[in-house]
Amino acid sequence: MHQKTKEIQKRFEGFLQTSCLWNGNTVYELDQFYIQLKSTKIDLEINENLRLGKYIERFVSYQLAQDLSVEIISENIQIQQEKRTLGELDCIVLRDQKTIHLEIIYKFYLYHASVGETEIEHFIGPNRKDSLVEKLSKLKEKQLPLLYSDECSAYLSTLNLNAKNMEQQVYFKAQLFVPYANLNIQLKQLNLDCIVGFYINQKELKQFSNCKFYIPNKKDWLVIPNQNVPWLNYTDFNQKSNDYLERQFSPLCWLKKQNGEIKKFFLVWWV
Repeated sequence: MHQKTKEIQKRFEGFLQTSCLWNGNTVYELDQFYIQLKSTKIDLEINENLRLGKYIERFVSYQLAQDLSVEIISENIQIQQEKRTLGELDCIVLRDQKTIHLEIIYKFYLYHASVGETEIEHFIGPNRKDSLVEKLSKLKEKQLPLLYSDECSAYLSTLNLNAKNMEQQVYFKAQLFVPYANLNIQLKQLNLDCIVGFYINQKELKQFSNCKFYIPNKKDWLVIPNQNVPWLNYTDFNQKSNDYLERQFSPLCWLKKQNGEIKKFFLVWWV
């Protein structure tokens, strides 16, 4: 298998193993879209220059195309007002005689108890630049209502579709990370299966001085941790990771303990 194909395959497998962030419509009344793929093999060329969100949309497109119960009507639909782009619809599909506007989201969030008051408000981005509640609000108030705009109606008419007869769903997957000092956090609204690792700061890192480390590139944040990477010792990792922290960027990292156990974690600059 070609090296690039192997990389895509590993990322796709990691994507498939990532759970949806909630079940049904228990969060903000947003309906989760469910799809099963019998084969985890992928046969797809993807532009490596795509940002992660667009890269994952290609995975979802492939996943949808393998499901005989789903017909893709249109993808990546730019809705414009004169020359100004109002927004984009990720996908329109037909399943079980239902036409569905589908928004695709894949995120990484960290649990920070001092932020906000509710479980959902506690989850923030690795660099504190975004949050789960901000993303949900954007979906609810901006992205999904776009379907009912006059400009979108004009586009839908070219497909003989009417927004009134369409459903809206989200395919929202996420990897969640909890503080190392509190690994046993219990979730009530969100899916506990989404918790895949922990986060620490540089001071806490010292307790792992006898471990090995690896910093994957951002596309490989999807990958399930494995042995076959160029591991760094504590000193080299500290030096390399410090370059990220100085830029106020929290890298996702892998940690291999002396017993061979591998963990996924974020090294954060802000605590």
